Amino acid sequence: MSASKLDPIDRMILAELQADGRMTNVELAKRVGISAPPCLRRVRTLEEQGLIRGYHADVNARALGFEVQVFAMVGLVSQAEADLTAFEGQCRNWSLVRECHMLNGEVDFILKCVAPDLSTFQSFLTEQLTAAENVASVKTSLVIRGAKDEPGVPFDVLEARMGETP
Repeated sequence: MSASKLDPIDRMILAELQADGRMTNVELAKRVGISAPPCLRRVRTLEEQGLIRGYHADVNARALGFEVQVFAMVGLVSQAEADLTAFEGQCRNWSLVRECHMLNGEVDFILKCVAPDLSTFQSFLTEQLTAAENVASVKTSLVIRGAKDEPGVPFDVLEARMGETP
């Protein structure tokens, strides 16, 4: 469903839940200006439509001992659809890979990886990633620090495009 088919209340619900997915339905209803029962119905509809894919805790990787974050740019030997799909499936099975995105341009995929230490990542890199079928090249960049890590979408931009303010 496109954003243009959502009414302002639905967009406010999405924005509020993106900011705080733990709030109660009563609090959410209060924030968007409707009563709790229709608010819950709207949330369930947004979930059924796939606009809300889930609810997650934002865990602190470093506090849990994952000190290393790396972006790996992967080039494949073949870009046939079956080979692309096979690589994506392999990425889903590697626990150190937290994100996998197919790209257009010089690199076929970019992977966001986390590891407790450099030797764990190095083992993954040499024993699994570079050894994987169809992988031609891997270039890695170690993250020194992050300046921004915002999930979701910028609802202020969406509202500006819709010509409405929540």
